[in-house]
Amino acid sequence: MLLVLDGVEDPHNLGACLRSADGAGVVAVIAPNRRAASVTETVRRISAGGAEHVPFVQVANLARAMERLKDLGVQFLGTSDRATQLLYNTDLSGPLAIVMGSEEKGMRRLTTDKCDTLVSIPMAGSVECLNVSVATAVCLFEAVRQRR
Repeated sequence: MLLVLDGVEDPHNLGACLRSADGAGVVAVIAPNRRAASVTETVRRISAGGAEHVPFVQVANLARAMERLKDLGVQFLGTSDRATQLLYNTDLSGPLAIVMGSEEKGMRRLTTDKCDTLVSIPMAGSVECLNVSVATAVCLFEAVRQRR
């Protein structure tokens, strides 16, 4: 399982995502090298060891990296508040990359287009969406649950 972060800029969110990725057994986290946070001392501290244990790969072209991984059989599951398919009704087994968008805008159009499936996390309250690091944890651990 891989985690793709499309434009997560806040170091605290990146650190929390790396912590969750480590806990969920993610093989690597992939992010663009521009307009995105990179691993800093703050990220390391927030990740509580996740930054040291999960490879963090920054790429020049995220869409191209996704295409290469697709060629290797990886399925891409994107998250979107506008998706009609629910996370909990989706098969998360097999080679999988979970794609999370930036804090304010979500995934970019090209990244969204490269996803095989778009899902949303069902929300029961009055807020429209979760913080990216919280949503990442929800998605990763649903995949862990299904794979056990």
